Amino acid sequence: MTSIDPKEAASALSDVEDIVRRVRQSTIYNLSSLIMIMWGVLVFAGYLASYLSPRSAGYGWLAVYVAGIAGSVALSAFNRARTGVRTFDYRMLAAFLLLIAFGAFCSGVLNHLTPRQLGTFWPIYFMLVYSIVGLWVGYAFVVIGLSITALTLVGYFHVGGAFDLWMAFVNGGGLVVGGLWMRRS
Repeated sequence: MTSIDPKEAASALSDVEDIVRRVRQSTIYNLSSLIMIMWGVLVFAGYLASYLSPRSAGYGWLAVYVAGIAGSVALSAFNRARTGVRTFDYRMLAAFLLLIAFGAFCSGVLNHLTPRQLGTFWPIYFMLVYSIVGLWVGYAFVVIGLSITALTLVGYFHVGGAFDLWMAFVNGGGLVVGGLWMRRS
């Protein structure tokens, strides 16, 4: 029987912890990437609808949120059936609904924002959450959040009447590209 010294044991435990961390991050990235791609397509459609029919933009965004939440629940259920791991439970749904309610309160009740300001507020607000989550689960979220925020601000200050079209590509396209990038990570 061979004995292991404390340095070897510590090294072996460190290796195990590293593997556990990478598997956890890979699992999170796998489901998150699917959800990001789905939301990216929906957000792209929402901004495109806002660009083509500004008067009915509110209804379009309501449809985006309803479809996005339903799709997130469905993808989570599919993932749970496949892996046995629950990834989107009632707490996540409650957190998402609270996030939307708080954003709606701040943007609608406290500040009566113009459509362009709303089109800037919501992506920056959600990308803040992405960036904060990324500090715990993986830096890809931070990179995606900060990139979309920066491009949103570029559009707000420098893109004229095609701002919604710009945002379709920046926010919607950014989420799709970010989701595809996470699938490779």
